[in-house]
Amino acid sequence: MATGPPQFVKHPVDQIGVSGGVASFVCQATGDPKPRVTWNKKGKKVNSQRFETIEFDEGAGAVLRIQPLRTPRDENIYECVAQNSVAEITVNAKLTVLREDQLPPGFPVIDMGPQLKVVERTRTATMLCAASGNPDPEITWFKDFLPVDPSASNGRIKQLRSGGLQIESSEETDQGKYECVASNSAGVRYSSPANLYVRGRERRDSQKWQVWSP
Repeated sequence: MATGPPQFVKHPVDQIGVSGGVASFVCQATGDPKPRVTWNKKGKKVNSQRFETIEFDEGAGAVLRIQPLRTPRDENIYECVAQNSVAEITVNAKLTVLREDQLPPGFPVIDMGPQLKVVERTRTATMLCAASGNPDPEITWFKDFLPVDPSASNGRIKQLRSGGLQIESSEETDQGKYECVASNSAGVRYSSPANLYVRGRERRDSQKWQVWSP
């Protein structure tokens, strides 16, 4: 059977974050055998209470999340390593952290972040987000610290032009902690997280609630 070295399918991008805020770097690779992705800082595995690595795709993808950001301590080059039995490859991303009083004009602002929401299963849930900045920021979403990819949902999950996230035919797997992220050339800002709860449809069966005492 043919084997192949790892190749990156998602590269982490350089980020400018705000002190006290959040930064996430997303990295994913393919290969045969399936590679394992890890994160390094200065050649050593990242290790801090504020640093979390969230794996996906059976370990072939990993998000490095840093929260809350500290300056200048977190300013560094972070290295994503993809390794299988054939080869090891690396890609770097740079993190810059600014204090609030250093932010350039146009740095993204979250004007309205998502709010806690409870939705019945099979109904539509919309998580709202609005942001401003110059240039106009692009809005993306994270769920449970992993990026949301609407294109992988067969049209069930859509990102609205307003920036909101619309989830049709809600399922239990949609339940979780959502954040919207506004990015432009000046930097990246995260909303406060908001939980979406998906509950089973109400039954009209009152018998279920009767308590029988002996």
